[in-house]
Amino acid sequence: MDLHFGDSKPTDDERAAVDALLGPPESSWEGADRSDADLRWARGGRAARDRRDLLLPGLHAINDRIGWISDGALDYLCRRLTVPPAEAYGVATFYAMFSVKPRPATVLHVCTDLACAAAGAADLCAGIESRLGPGSGVHVERSPCLGLCERAPAALAIKAGDPVRTAVSAPATVHEAVLAASAPDSAREEPSAQLAVPQASAPEEELILLRRIGVVDPSSLDDYRAHGGYTALRRAFELGPAGVIREVTDSGLVGRGGAAFPTGRKWQATASQPDHPHYLVCNADESEPGTFKDRVLMEGDPYALVEAMTIAAYATGAHRGFLYLRGEYPRALRRLEHAITQARARGFLGEDVLGQGYAFDIEIRRGAGAYICGEETALFNSIEGYRGEPRAKPPFPVEKGLFGKPTVENNVETLVNVLPILTMGAPAYAAIGTERSTGPKLFCVSGSVDRPGVYELPFGATLGELLAKAGVREGLRAVLLGGAAGGFVRADELDIPLTFEGTREAGTTLGSGVVMAFDDTVPLPRLLLRIAEFFRDESCGQCVPCRVGTVRQEEALHRIAERTGAAAADDIALLREVGRAMRDASICGLGQTAWNAVESAIDRLGAYE
Repeated sequence: MDLHFGDSKPTDDERAAVDALLGPPESSWEGADRSDADLRWARGGRAARDRRDLLLPGLHAINDRIGWISDGALDYLCRRLTVPPAEAYGVATFYAMFSVKPRPATVLHVCTDLACAAAGAADLCAGIESRLGPGSGVHVERSPCLGLCERAPAALAIKAGDPVRTAVSAPATVHEAVLAASAPDSAREEPSAQLAVPQASAPEEELILLRRIGVVDPSSLDDYRAHGGYTALRRAFELGPAGVIREVTDSGLVGRGGAAFPTGRKWQATASQPDHPHYLVCNADESEPGTFKDRVLMEGDPYALVEAMTIAAYATGAHRGFLYLRGEYPRALRRLEHAITQARARGFLGEDVLGQGYAFDIEIRRGAGAYICGEETALFNSIEGYRGEPRAKPPFPVEKGLFGKPTVENNVETLVNVLPILTMGAPAYAAIGTERSTGPKLFCVSGSVDRPGVYELPFGATLGELLAKAGVREGLRAVLLGGAAGGFVRADELDIPLTFEGTREAGTTLGSGVVMAFDDTVPLPRLLLRIAEFFRDESCGQCVPCRVGTVRQEEALHRIAERTGAAAADDIALLREVGRAMRDASICGLGQTAWNAVESAIDRLGAYE
C-alpha cells in the first residue's frame, strides 16, 4: 500500500458497507461526486481526523460484508476518515481476523492452542481440510485460542455478507465444523452459558459472581432486576462517587486480569485528575490461552457488566465508556448489544441515568484477533485507530489514557466484583478469602478434567481442592497456572493456595485464573513449542527483545526436540539467556512473560531430561 491514494475503486458493496457505518459522503473530498462547491474549499481537516477512532469499526464493516479488505475499499475508508492509506494498511494487517488478500467469503477458524491441541485439534484440522478440499469456498484458518476451552476442540465459522453470519462448533467434529462453515444458519445451536458453570447444578454451592448464570434470562432486563439487578447502582447513587471509591478501596478488590493492582487506588487516581473528559474502558479482550471466564459472564449475565460499568464510570467521573470485546465472541457481542439497547431504552443508560442527573453511555468496540490488545495501552491505541502497540509508561492511563485523557481500565471480572461489594458492604466482602487476597475468584479449568468450566472459589482454596471439584483424571503430570504467560507446577504441588501471594511464594503465578491440567498422554515438548509459536505470532514487533527473542525461543525449542546431550544443553542455556533478556528489556508484559512457561517446564518438570 502506497503512502498516497491509488486508482483502485471500491465496489458497490464495499462502498455500502462503509457508508452504513459513516453515513453517505458529503463531498468529493470524502469520495462523493465532485460538485462546484468542492472546487472552492477543502472539507475534512480536524473534524475528519477526530473520527479516526472509527477506522477499526470501518475495517470490520468491510471485512464483515466482503470477507476481505481490498485496496479500493481501504482507499475509500481512508478518504472518508482522512487517514493516510499507509497507516490504515498497517492497522488492517495488524489483526489476524482481517485479510488484505482475496479469500473466500467464509472463514473457518479452528483452534490449535493448548486445550484444543490436547483434545485432538491436529486431527480435527486435517479432517476438515481433507473434507473441504480446494475450491470449497471455505478458507480454513488454524487459530490461537477461541476462548472455548471448556468445550475443546473448537471451531468458529464466519460467513461474510449482509448481515455477517457466524456459527460455533464446540466440541467440534469434522462433520459439524464443515456444516457450520457451509451453512451457519443450520449449525447446531450453542449450549447455554450455564453448562460452562459446573457449580450451577450443585445446590450446595454458594455463588456470588456466577449466581445468576442459568437462573436469569440473559435477554431480559426485568428478570435481571427481579434477581437483584440494579440494586448496586442505586446504592452507588446513595453513597456518591467518593463513597463508592471508599467502599471499593476498603473491600481490598484488586484487578482480576493478572496485574492485581488495587482497584480503589486506580479509581481514585482517575477521579482526582483535573483534566476532562474522563473515560472508562472495559477490557473484554481475554485472549490468554485457557481463559474464558469473561465470555461466560457476558453471555450468561450481560446486564451485570452494564450495571458495573455504570457504577465505575459514576465513581470516576466518566460519561462515556468503551467495551472492547474480542472479535471471536459473536454470542457475547449479540447479548451485550441487546443489553445495552434495553438499558438505554429503560433509562439505565443515557442522558439521565435513573433520574439522577448523571449521563453515561457505552459503546462496544470489537477487537480483531490480537492478543497484545489485552494490554491496556495497546487497547487504547486500537480503539483510537492505530496499531495495537503498547505505549511506554509513564504517563500512566489514569493521567493520559484513551484519547490522551484520564482513563480507568478494568476487565470484566474486576468490574462485576463491584456489584457484591456495594450490595453486601465492603467489610463483608473483605471477609471472603484471605487478608491479602479478598473476595471470590473465578478460575478457568480445562484440559485433563471430567468437568471443565468456570469455577468460583474464595481466595485461599488450594489447587487440589479446585481440581477435585473439576474431577481431575488419573495420570496427572502437570498443571499450567496463568495460561501461556504463566507457569507449570508438578502434580505433587497441589497444596498451593490459590492467592496472589500464595502462588508467588510457590514460584509461580495466578495470572488471570487459568488452570489447565495435563495428564501423561499429552506430549509436553509439543505444548511448549505451541506456547513459543503463540508468542512469536502475537508479538507486536515494536521492541527488539520481544520481536527477536520470541523467534529465537521457538527456534531453540525446535532444535531441542531433535537433539540430545550437550547440544540440547547448549540450547537450553541459550533459552535462559534469551528469556532473561526478554524479561528485563521488553516494553510490555507479553515479552516479559514469554519465557515463563518454558522456564518452569524445564526447571520444575524436567521437560527435556
